[in-house]
Amino acid sequence: MGMFAKIRRMHFREKLSIREIERRTNLSRNTIRKWLREPAMTEPRYPEREGKSVVDAYAEQVRTWIQTDSHRAKRDRRTARVMFQAIQAQGYSGGYGRVCALVRRLQQELAQAPSRKAFVPLAFAHGEAFQFDWSCEYAWIGGLRRRLEVAHCKLASSRAFWLVAYPSQSHEMLFDAHTRSFAAFGGIPRRGIYDNMKTAVDKVGKGKERNVNARFEAMCGHYLFEPEFCNRAAGWEKGIVEKNVQDRRRQIWVAAADIRWNSLGQLNDWLAENCRQSWEDMAHPDWPEMKVAEVLQDERLQLMPVPKPFDGYVEQPVRVSSTSLIHFQKNRYSVPTPYAHRVVSLHVYPTELVVVADNEEIARHERVFDRYITRYNWQHYIPLIAQKPGALRNGAPFQTMPEPLLHLQRHLLKHPGGDRVMAQVLSAIPDHGLEAVLDAVRNALESGRPSGEHVLNVLGRIKQAPATASITTALTLKEEPQANVSRYERLRSLDTEVQHVA
Repeated sequence: MGMFAKIRRMHFREKLSIREIERRTNLSRNTIRKWLREPAMTEPRYPEREGKSVVDAYAEQVRTWIQTDSHRAKRDRRTARVMFQAIQAQGYSGGYGRVCALVRRLQQELAQAPSRKAFVPLAFAHGEAFQFDWSCEYAWIGGLRRRLEVAHCKLASSRAFWLVAYPSQSHEMLFDAHTRSFAAFGGIPRRGIYDNMKTAVDKVGKGKERNVNARFEAMCGHYLFEPEFCNRAAGWEKGIVEKNVQDRRRQIWVAAADIRWNSLGQLNDWLAENCRQSWEDMAHPDWPEMKVAEVLQDERLQLMPVPKPFDGYVEQPVRVSSTSLIHFQKNRYSVPTPYAHRVVSLHVYPTELVVVADNEEIARHERVFDRYITRYNWQHYIPLIAQKPGALRNGAPFQTMPEPLLHLQRHLLKHPGGDRVMAQVLSAIPDHGLEAVLDAVRNALESGRPSGEHVLNVLGRIKQAPATASITTALTLKEEPQANVSRYERLRSLDTEVQHVA
């Protein structure tokens, strides 16, 4: 470009001839004439020099390897030496230097290529849709750093969001997240936008064809909203909640990761408080002069009312073992001993397990998410202990009894036949209730010489006051009787007593 400008100055300003310009620049006359004929000062362009190389036949293969390795960690990527050996096995006869030059050129092209795509901005009316997604986060709970699955539900119009943390992404967690979110929003939009998560979609078909999970569809029918699923690898279709995952990770979870939580429930209470506070503090992206909470008030007028919560349990049959235990996720839970060796129905909720038999609830336990833990309810084994009182001494379920019963057991087992006496005391619980038995045991312990007979005697004397039946009569009372103590005192006088004795 500099030579071109120099030639134009020499010819048009200094009035030199083409021969003189040729002598001074060592350029050919044809080149000089061609440049002087140009109507404007434009940069000359020359065709790129095409040079064929023996490595060009393997360029596409090397490009594929580099693109594939760009998604891997650096330590797992193929080096130029590995690629050289691979194409050598395919018949490459050139040198290693040509392969290195090709790898450097392709890596530079890949780095300069635009990696971000363009998307269409979306707009939603009030009450039209909400978007749902999961994210993986970590927090300290109960002294351990645990992996949590956080449910993100966000209204597409007002941008109000709700976060709930769970140990997994199972069906009961999904249903509970919807119930809590709708209760917090104060209503339900007409559509729900999801990706193709396995808890909602059993099979992804062509286009928008989806085989929706039956249990998930039951929840949608209960809350009366229409589920809509994104196309494959099209997360931008629910970009509002996708961005919410990134924003909340940088804001809320930065603070949550620094706090030691006693339980998951405590963490979720803190998340709920922070979500509501964020509504008050955040400006709406479309109406910056309004807060998210103010826009939510307007959107609530367009939301469907929230019905009673969906009974979002997952049911599965389980067999009760000979020790009256059921197994669920490598943990064991007790049920009443009359149901041993039977198949019962287990209703799985996010925080508890309910055992049902013959359409009646027979046991309820707090759900445990660790492994190889046994949860006993010692009252489940009372019917069996009446037949096998000797099991009281080392019975694992009875180690969780209240302290008064344990104290009484330790005292009775010191004497012959104490196990049978303790079995009689425990057998009184279904008839009299646990609190009445505990009161009787405390009274016996306070006496200093507790015995089973003492406890049973106290229970026999604890009776409810008989209910008085109301009597209806046609008689009416006209004059209210008054208490007259003097009449009684007159009867007790000396003269009256003497006459009575005479």
